[in-house]
Amino acid sequence: MTSLAPALPAIPTQGALARLLRSPSALAGSLLLLLVLAMAATAGWLFPGDPLDMVAEPFLHPGADPAYLLGSDMLGRDLLAGIFHGARVSLLIAAVSTLLALLLGVSGGLLAGYYGGWLDATLMRVTEFFQTIPSFLFALAIVAVAQPTLWTIALAIGVTAWPGLARLVRAEALRLRQGEMVRASVALGASDARILLRDILPNAATPILVSASLMVATAILTESSLAFLGLGDPNAPSWGNMVGAGREVLRTDWYITTIPGLAIVITVLALNLLGDGLADVLDPRDHQ
Repeated sequence: MTSLAPALPAIPTQGALARLLRSPSALAGSLLLLLVLAMAATAGWLFPGDPLDMVAEPFLHPGADPAYLLGSDMLGRDLLAGIFHGARVSLLIAAVSTLLALLLGVSGGLLAGYYGGWLDATLMRVTEFFQTIPSFLFALAIVAVAQPTLWTIALAIGVTAWPGLARLVRAEALRLRQGEMVRASVALGASDARILLRDILPNAATPILVSASLMVATAILTESSLAFLGLGDPNAPSWGNMVGAGREVLRTDWYITTIPGLAIVITVLALNLLGDGLADVLDPRDHQ
């Protein structure tokens, strides 16, 4: 049976892709992010050994030895191998924590905005409780109590990152549930699950996608900050651990901290540029 529910005008995929490629910020962000993803994908092939192994003379400056282009740290570990493998670890932590935050924030925001009443009040009180505690301090406390591993760090970041997204999705659900499309679906006897997943969620996708790109960038910065304070996984060659390890010799051997720091800056910049580009391309006001 043909549905009578009116659909919001969709953005053509090809048109959106063309606009994304014409956006300078989105194009620059995409290219930088592709570079980082390529580093993560080829780390095991280009540097098959353990990046934490001591393979060179300590404190080799960049260019001093052609075999170690970016030099070595205070323990003789190859910095270039650490950068490539660190891309994999840092992106893994950011991806897992963002997926967890998306699960909590989107589901909580949809339920609160669509049903309202006591459920909305309860969920909003929970988000307010989480927002009263600075997210970084909350994540720091979780990691400090638990053993600092990749998964506990990702869990701590994800658990503290969802309240803002939940409020954003709730506002979208409140707006959309009064729309003609939802009313038509209700009149046709559609279930709540179908309305939430087929009518409301797709039309709230734009702010969710933009927020997700920014959450990945924030997760990388949070992991780096935790590692700088000595709360990173000591068995993982993440960029944050490399920055934290090099802080002891920052004045004399600045490159040990600066090189992984630049990797963090470039990745976060790429994600922010991509987020700005997505916000411009997917803005429905540009397609009316």
